[in-house]
Amino acid sequence: QVQLVESGGGLVQAGGSLRLSCAASGRTFSNYHMGWFRQAPGKEREFVAFISWSGNTLYYADSVKGRFTISRDNVKNTVYLQMNSLEPEDTAVYYCAASSRGVSSAGVRLERNYDYWGQGTQVTVSS
Repeated sequence: QVQLVESGGGLVQAGGSLRLSCAASGRTFSNYHMGWFRQAPGKEREFVAFISWSGNTLYYADSVKGRFTISRDNVKNTVYLQMNSLEPEDTAVYYCAASSRGVSSAGVRLERNYDYWGQGTQVTVSS
């Protein structure tokens, strides 16, 4: 089992920044690839970003590319999502997820390829 706890969400004005954290406990964090997803009101949950266990492979949704940065610290068992130039469309509950599978650049965007999920943290961007 891996337990994931997100933090760092909040209310920010458009153009501002937030950094989300996801702390992992349980099994060896460095064995897992990590992803961030988000779910806006009335919408399905969608992929945001992915980082491999080593940190060497990164993928982003087109909607956040150039604005968001995913990173991880395998000593602190934490994955981060730095969000800059936030837009009202970024308003959502953000979830981190852990995957023990080898997945493709397409596969990392699918919820079913992740084994563990956090409870989510709310991000609200005002215009």
